Amino acid sequence: MSRTVLSTNMHHITICCNRIPYFLYSVSSIMGLTTVKRGNRMSSATEPQIRHIELQLSNGTYMRIVPITSRTFRVRLSESRQFAETPLVRYGIVKGGEDAVEFAISEDGEFVSIATARVMLTVHKRDGSVALRKPNGELLTSNPIPPWSNRTKGFGAEFSLSDDEKLYGLGDVTRDRIEKRGHRFDMWVLNVKSYAPIPFLMSSKGWGLFMNTTSRHSVDIGKTVSDRLRYWGRGSELDYYLFADDSYEGLLDLYTDVTGKPQLLPIWAYGLTFVCNQQANAREMLDDAMQFRREGIPCDLIGLEPGWMEHRYDYSTNKKWHPGRFYMPDWADKSPGTFIAALQRQGFKLSLWLCCDYDLSHHEERLAADQSANVAEVADRDPVIHEDDYEQDSRLQEPTYLDKVTKPNEAWFMHLQKFVDQGVSAFKMDAANQTLEHPDRLWGNGLSDNEMHNLYPLLLGKQMHTGFKEQTGQRSMIYSAGGYVGIQQYAATWAGDTGGGPKPLVSILNHGMTGHVNTSCDMEVFSAPGIHFGFFQPWSQVNSWAYWRHPWLLDKKLLNLFKLYAKLRYRLLPYIYSAAHTAARTGLPIVRSMPLAFPNDTGTDHLVQQYMFGDSLLVGAFTDTIYLPEGEWTDYWTGKRYCGPQQLQYTPPSYAGGPLFVRGGAIIPTWPEMDFVGDKPLDEIGLDVYPDGESEFVLYEDDGNTYQYLEHAVAVTRIRSKADPGKTTIEIAPRAGRYEGMPEGRRFELNVHVSEKPEQVTVNGKRWTEAGHGDAATAAEETWSFDPAGATVRLAVSEDDSGATSATIELI
Repeated sequence: MSRTVLSTNMHHITICCNRIPYFLYSVSSIMGLTTVKRGNRMSSATEPQIRHIELQLSNGTYMRIVPITSRTFRVRLSESRQFAETPLVRYGIVKGGEDAVEFAISEDGEFVSIATARVMLTVHKRDGSVALRKPNGELLTSNPIPPWSNRTKGFGAEFSLSDDEKLYGLGDVTRDRIEKRGHRFDMWVLNVKSYAPIPFLMSSKGWGLFMNTTSRHSVDIGKTVSDRLRYWGRGSELDYYLFADDSYEGLLDLYTDVTGKPQLLPIWAYGLTFVCNQQANAREMLDDAMQFRREGIPCDLIGLEPGWMEHRYDYSTNKKWHPGRFYMPDWADKSPGTFIAALQRQGFKLSLWLCCDYDLSHHEERLAADQSANVAEVADRDPVIHEDDYEQDSRLQEPTYLDKVTKPNEAWFMHLQKFVDQGVSAFKMDAANQTLEHPDRLWGNGLSDNEMHNLYPLLLGKQMHTGFKEQTGQRSMIYSAGGYVGIQQYAATWAGDTGGGPKPLVSILNHGMTGHVNTSCDMEVFSAPGIHFGFFQPWSQVNSWAYWRHPWLLDKKLLNLFKLYAKLRYRLLPYIYSAAHTAARTGLPIVRSMPLAFPNDTGTDHLVQQYMFGDSLLVGAFTDTIYLPEGEWTDYWTGKRYCGPQQLQYTPPSYAGGPLFVRGGAIIPTWPEMDFVGDKPLDEIGLDVYPDGESEFVLYEDDGNTYQYLEHAVAVTRIRSKADPGKTTIEIAPRAGRYEGMPEGRRFELNVHVSEKPEQVTVNGKRWTEAGHGDAATAAEETWSFDPAGATVRLAVSEDDSGATSATIELI
């Protein structure tokens, strides 16, 4: 690292560089203007690459500005030039910066500006206050007062807000609103009240802010002073990221570039999870599984509550199966005769409930490259015996800890490997002690609970995820109640022990506004609206726990409704899984609040009982009032069409549990009915098309279990629809890409929802014959049919033998 110090008006600006091959940077100072610009490509590695800017403020504090990307800045204040990393960066959860980003530096009196191609940050050289602007000079936000940072006294910063500015984010800190202006929140993990606070906010004015700390802190969003956003806390230094983009989608993409993209769960995890009664034994668990098959209710994951353990709520690393309820012979724990193997043969995976109070920081320190050697030395050193200790009592030579569970040299996941070897596929992490405070605990990494408390549920998710991944090479299904920044990388979450009503829905919406995608809650099965909402979540679960929420124990009407929704969800899995793929690349959630989905539609902030499920399905939950934004909408249940914007008083049909509308232009892929993921081959895909203007759907497919998708082992199918006066055109492009197990041939069964019967249908320019309505007629080659009751055209087309030519369907 080299440093160039520019002296201007007695203030020092340090430009820190790394020597990088092939690029020339020049620094010049002309009439008070300092610029840094990229020069020509060079053939040697002699010139520096500028990485960050440092200033010493008038109060002696040091300030460091790191351009992370062309739209992201990291801003730090420290009492020294050491700039110790936060645990989030140190443990590889958050990206700290130092990548090569092209930017320019200029000075103007008391100010220095750092400009990228997309955004500019201006800094007051005396007090460290900043202003974030677009390249055209438009102000996004600024510090109305100087920021402050002192590890003993605390840190804080304020940001200006305009009168009509709205702010979204913060994760699971409240369940009564999604827009946060005018409120104050404590960023601290708490059982039920605040399971997963996320210190990220994004503004309707095109900027976002992430406070990079695990310490307890507070945020006041215009409550005390209406035009101020204020952060403050103790125990760490000021460290935050600023983002700039014109859309919420873009801000989520930038934020998850820094804090990690959402995990893509194994595809079966997007099906249905059922958790047995906590008193169940192996036979009763298998009976539950078989009853799903007998009832024809699709389900993939069966979960066990703490009754599976020899000692209930066992926090130790000596867990064993309960010898009476879940007998697992030592000599046959991997044989085809175990209850796990029997479960797997019926197409089920098994999940185990866990609680944890283990000191995870020892292992995390081992994983931190710059500390691995030191940690090993501390762990293995001999006792230090004082020279005056004449009669030595060896029991008094080692420290003792209140923590009686942790084995510092052993990773938490090590004791779970035997269960994974036996066939366990998922783990449920109870809130238990991960959300409780440990005020007198000094953790193994030297941190107090002020810095470890928020971090703990995040490290738990991380170590569970990485442990499973390293052992199996498969994607993990770890789900937890607690979380913090970056939890989206490692674990799914559910809304804790708070049921499945309207408040957990708001929790899911708020999580989506902070880039956390794989969220859920305990389904409320005793009401039609509860079942309706329960199946339109990123992942769905029924948790019996101490009760009897088994679907077949419901009354006949609710049982039939449960079956309808379970089958519908499994048919929609290619649609849901494609949305999950999009989320894993961009941070855009599967469940999207109305402001996120329709940012230009004012007045949607109060709509917390409806949301978009993927691109095309609008879901209302626990409400008989539904707002339809601009465009054409079709009632999924009745086929009736509406033109938005308008608000409806809505009553669903007796066999349904709530509003479900399809957006005009929707292209929705579907699977055939099946009992579990993998039950049937996927050589046939349905397409429900609702033509309206021009639209496109991208179908993503992969092996569903491994990480090969990260190596581009993904098949992508682009499907387009265009509705012109008198003609509708649908184009199905060839699949691009391959993955292991991919069907060699593909047939698409289309249901095209039209306003009137077409006179003719052509496929690749060839006119097809109209057949009588019915499955047999539609199955015939080169024929189509019209269903007047549903106003749909039905036909089936297959890929060409070469797999290189699009299929183009025209309805005229």
